[in-house]
Amino acid sequence: MQSRHCALTIHNHAMTNPPAQPAFFATVPPIILHDALAELLGASTDGRIEYLYAGAVALAGHSCPTVAGAWLMTTRALAHLYPDQLPERGQLAVDFRDAQNTGTTGVVAAVVGWITGAAGDGGFKGLAGAHARCGLMRFGVPMQGQFRITRRDTRTEVELDYHPERVPPLPEMAELMGAIKSGTARAEQQRAFGNAWQDRVRRILIEHGNDPELVTLRPCG
Repeated sequence: MQSRHCALTIHNHAMTNPPAQPAFFATVPPIILHDALAELLGASTDGRIEYLYAGAVALAGHSCPTVAGAWLMTTRALAHLYPDQLPERGQLAVDFRDAQNTGTTGVVAAVVGWITGAAGDGGFKGLAGAHARCGLMRFGVPMQGQFRITRRDTRTEVELDYHPERVPPLPEMAELMGAIKSGTARAEQQRAFGNAWQDRVRRILIEHGNDPELVTLRPCG
């Protein structure tokens, strides 16, 4: 009874106190896919699943240029691979050039996998010989791009790269970052740092979301 009461209390608190997030999160266009497994299991009556940038933030635990880049790269790839229909979640394979523990590869992979359904060995094993998600994400695969997404039914594939230097941080970020790293930042500096950090993310997603030099896409084959 006590644990149930705690769960209800947490739920009620969350309902009456929604997360305070930057307003631009809600202006990022959602990603909508069709997921045959979700339809089969009744999670979506028509199989349509909508993914929001705020969800990617919840998954990663933060909003940063890396999460924003993963979102934009996936958006670009899906638009190219499925120009006239909803992308099919679970029917996409993802290969990364670097090892999972190299740089930000693991963070990017988490976001890309969440959207596409592609997973490594720990993914869903399938149902009645179909809908398997395991083995659809690999690391350390030689390629030019940062990662490659393959449409499994047509074998169409694209490689993607991300160039966040196209959207530099605000000039005051260097001083604020120094204060954060040294542990000497005052409360107002911490707030200014967070605001400046999210301003860069906003510019990446909103002002440069369609910038062909920010996210480069290269068809393969």
